[in-house]
Amino acid sequence: MNRHQLNSRAWIAFCYISFAVAVGFTAIGIQAMDISLEMKAFMVMGLLFSIGSAFTLAKTLRDEHEANQLHHRLDDARTEKLLREVDPIRDGA
Repeated sequence: MNRHQLNSRAWIAFCYISFAVAVGFTAIGIQAMDISLEMKAFMVMGLLFSIGSAFTLAKTLRDEHEANQLHHRLDDARTEKLLREVDPIRDGA
């Protein structure tokens, strides 16, 4: 049984659009600031590092969640096997 819920196309589009809007407005804000080019470059670098670390965090959390799901399924399978081995109804019949 596949317990993974697929996302709708609307949700996927919303995620892409909101990401693009957030990064776009931040870039526009940096460009509109009355500061030196070096300071703007530093702020863009910080923005890019923030985006990269956000993707890394999201991937790590997803991987951890999937590993926990697999671990729980293995535990459930072991428990099911043990229960079948010591089933009192089967032994009494």
